[in-house]
Amino acid sequence: MAAPLALLNQALTPVINLMAGRPVLATFQVNLRCNSACGYCDLPLNVGRYEMTREEIQGIFSGLYRDGVRFVLVQGGEPLLRRDLPEIMEDLSAMGFQLTLITNGTKLTAHLVERLGRLPLTISVSLDTLDREQYRQIRGADQLEQVLEGVALLKTFPHPKFLTCIVSEVNRGEVPAVVRFAREQGFLPVVGAYHWNVGTYGRPDELLMYDRSSAAAVFSGLLDDELIPPGYLRKFVEDNVSWLRGEKLEPCDAGRYSIAIDASGDVSPCLAFPSVGNLLQLSLSEILGRFDRSAIKTCSDRSSCNRLDGRVVGTILRHPITALRSARSLTSRGALT
Repeated sequence: MAAPLALLNQALTPVINLMAGRPVLATFQVNLRCNSACGYCDLPLNVGRYEMTREEIQGIFSGLYRDGVRFVLVQGGEPLLRRDLPEIMEDLSAMGFQLTLITNGTKLTAHLVERLGRLPLTISVSLDTLDREQYRQIRGADQLEQVLEGVALLKTFPHPKFLTCIVSEVNRGEVPAVVRFAREQGFLPVVGAYHWNVGTYGRPDELLMYDRSSAAAVFSGLLDDELIPPGYLRKFVEDNVSWLRGEKLEPCDAGRYSIAIDASGDVSPCLAFPSVGNLLQLSLSEILGRFDRSAIKTCSDRSSCNRLDGRVVGTILRHPITALRSARSLTSRGALT
């Protein structure tokens, strides 16, 4: 009798979390190292901070699963710089988490793609431009060729895959071409605006900073040309248009339905906020009680933010039809029709 009850509890806990406004999704910085130097990124990378062992990761995520978290976005830094990343992904998948790996694509290999393809996970590759010089200006590294090789390796990846493009002044004329390329390669396009001065996330870079009306025109053009598939990805583009025009958005649910965990186990509402506790030392409930809800609301009111993780769960709950359209887009794998 104990086993069926345990299974029932596992199934009900995330539902109870949604009703109670507790996390079901975690963004996890599996490492704090990166081989790019993106102009828009202000995360504390490559500074020698502690990274949890595989065993410590297993321990905290076992607890998070019991607490009702079911979705994990695994990123860095560049996560594929971590040598035991495949084993960590296998560990998390075996626990029952639904995983998304977020990578710049420079370290993908045929063997790694085949190994990851055995797991029920999605993958997201970051690509802002198809122009080599623009890529170097935005990403601070001459890596476009490696990224395109990684994209080609994912051609036969058996699960949904995304290509994320951040709109800045440097690449705004290139964005439609990037989106078309993504869909031609079977990727779902995720397009967000470059943000600066959003909490601790996003730094000002004069080369990348744009006029809002010009950036809004880029997003509106994607919608007019029907380059973004229906569902949440289209809703996100619409939200970017609204934000760039100074309109108020629906609330961000960072710290409510989602949390962020860095490689040392530190937890924050999202990566735009400082840590308030560490899962190696405190329970999730103790950490949630430390979140500054007024600061989260202030951030939400002034940003559309390309931290999708803070908005996706709440948006799906508020817009169930959008969720259904998103599911159809996933099955189409982003192909242009």
